[in-house]
Amino acid sequence: RTEVTNEQFARFVEATGHGPPQHWKGNVPPDELRDHPAVYVRWHDAVAYARWAGVRLPTEEEWEKAARGIDGRIYPWGDEPPDEKRCNFGMNVKSTTPVGECSPQGNSPCGCVDMAGNVWEWTTSEWESGSGRRVLRGGSFGGDQGLVRCTFRYYYYPHPRHVYFGFRVVVVASPVTSDLWPL
Repeated sequence: RTEVTNEQFARFVEATGHGPPQHWKGNVPPDELRDHPAVYVRWHDAVAYARWAGVRLPTEEEWEKAARGIDGRIYPWGDEPPDEKRCNFGMNVKSTTPVGECSPQGNSPCGCVDMAGNVWEWTTSEWESGSGRRVLRGGSFGGDQGLVRCTFRYYYYPHPRHVYFGFRVVVVASPVTSDLWPL
């Protein structure tokens, strides 16, 4: 329901030896950023984290449905314009904020937190087939109100690290097997 935090990403770094984001001191995030979304995370880093955690990145379609619900809203909370109580955008804070700081006012109909603003979120989807560029969704703390709409799409190549890029994951439900059904 939330973006992956620096604290969560630190457990992955410690367990796997994967390189940390560039703004950390060694393999540990700054204390004041432990509950902020992990940033300076390349698409490949996000995929590696997801594999390690037994989850995956959302597709672009999954991300949008989690943000908009089924009623076609403009923003995760509805159609009212964004403000600082609903999302971190427009350089109003000039950095990321702790995950969930705008909850519940900014929550999506599915109960997802920070689907607008704070950080652009990597998805598994490609911008154009064969381009190598990956779709990011949700806007960031640096974008204006148009960039935090549920339908706004952005793309980037998977290898750069950026202060605006983070991610969330999808927990994959196990299929029900015939020997367990009915319980």
